[in-house]
Amino acid sequence: MATVINMPRLSDTMEEGVVAKWLVKKGDKVSEGDILAEIETDKATMEFESFYEGTLLHVGIQEGETAPVDQLLAIIGDEGEDISGLLNGSSSTATAEAPKEEANAASEETSSESTSVPEGVEIITMPRLSDTMEEGTVATWLKKVGDTVEEGDILAEIETDKATMEFESFYNGTLLHIGIEEGQTAAVDKLLAIIGPAGTDVSGIKDGGSVTTSEPKTQSSTEEVKTETKLEVTATTASGGRVFASPLAKKIAADKGIDLSQVKGTGENGRIVKKDIESFTPSAAPAIDTTIKETKVPSSVQTFTPAGEVSFEEVKNSQMRKAIAKSLSASKFTAPHYYLTIEVNMDNAISSRKIINELPDTKVSFNDMVVKACAMALRRHPKVNTTWKDDVTVYNKHISIGVAVAVPDGLVVPVLPFTDHMNIMEIDVKVRDLATRARDKKLTPQEMSGSTFTVSNLGMFGVQEFTSIINQPNSAILSVGAIVEKPVVKNGAVVVGNTMKVTLACDHRTVDGATGAQFLQTLQKYLENPVTMLA
Repeated sequence: MATVINMPRLSDTMEEGVVAKWLVKKGDKVSEGDILAEIETDKATMEFESFYEGTLLHVGIQEGETAPVDQLLAIIGDEGEDISGLLNGSSSTATAEAPKEEANAASEETSSESTSVPEGVEIITMPRLSDTMEEGTVATWLKKVGDTVEEGDILAEIETDKATMEFESFYNGTLLHIGIEEGQTAAVDKLLAIIGPAGTDVSGIKDGGSVTTSEPKTQSSTEEVKTETKLEVTATTASGGRVFASPLAKKIAADKGIDLSQVKGTGENGRIVKKDIESFTPSAAPAIDTTIKETKVPSSVQTFTPAGEVSFEEVKNSQMRKAIAKSLSASKFTAPHYYLTIEVNMDNAISSRKIINELPDTKVSFNDMVVKACAMALRRHPKVNTTWKDDVTVYNKHISIGVAVAVPDGLVVPVLPFTDHMNIMEIDVKVRDLATRARDKKLTPQEMSGSTFTVSNLGMFGVQEFTSIINQPNSAILSVGAIVEKPVVKNGAVVVGNTMKVTLACDHRTVDGATGAQFLQTLQKYLENPVTMLA
């Protein structure tokens, strides 16, 4: 009996996938465990293997095509088996790609009700630039109607819930229409712009008609046309100018720790390309500014009115502010929070940090020590490193800690992948880099996703104790207070000591009280005896 295989969900945030390569072709024999295809997700390109034996009877998504999760990917069955019933739209394959003959017929039937796209015209919609993005705001248009656009040109800067990102065109032509003006907010997939030959009449498209094309680039003919884009995070120089770099150059620079603002680009319009990074010789690196920057408030809001006069002003919520409100509300109202607080003796941590920082080119913070201690404690208490789902509890075998960072518009949580495999010095370098780029809105969505546990520290503000809302899908978050000098009892005598309060917020669906308490006991042992973290 034939088996339908749908586009799998290969990551927790995956909504669609691209078939990068088929490793078998129609008619090939397939055994259980054979790799069918390489599928590109929002996080990586992964091999997809078969759980079935038989003959590959149908390929539903061709190489290079994009399809949503659960769309028909392939059918495996007995050689010569009739699968027409599966291809003709049974309930289990309602989202499957229709055969070409049917798709063409459907296209002809609806052509009178929809607007055909003129030859050479490309429809660009609001892209989904992060895994949680539902709408975006056009911060700046870098092109205006009538301008010539070439592949690779930056069309606009778009503010998402996590960062402001440059939106780059895959197409050549003239910008014929702008659908979302600067400062306006629109949902993902709303008409953003139209590019095509100069003078083309696109009034039928921009006025809201349904759009069909005969050959969409990445979707089947029964799907809506989506935009193909290349994304780059906006980098800035010290003077505030933009730095343009290819995605590959940016990745190599990040891996090598190179500041793109110091690199001279040799590509088109000064764009930084791979060879520029590979040939770059860094000059003396400027010192990292670790001072806390004051959150900016609109000047009009800072102005006070005369006594006795009632006055107010509404300030539009940013995409980040909306996202924070939505995610934290969802977490607080769905996860049953409870809180556990302990007080840690930090005397040994203070002396150990002093010794570590006497090493050449080394500077670690108390927060780095907390992050390292959390990573080690999570190894011993895997229930705290979990994710709740309605039908299962996911035990994350990897440990990736998110570190909450305050930015002018709110809060972001950059992530340290595989934190348990990093030493304290490596954690320090990575956290400083992520925090600096977070404040400059240079983080990529990938650098803000995938955490399994979160640390939030307000000790630098003098806050001694507080509670945090869990950063879902994590099961817990640690709130770190200030180190306080106070009288403590040691060996029956009152002496001056240094203590720090930490509070663990837990999701009671996954972490019971005793489990959370045991985690804190382990964390306390590591922090009070830092040598155990260096062994």
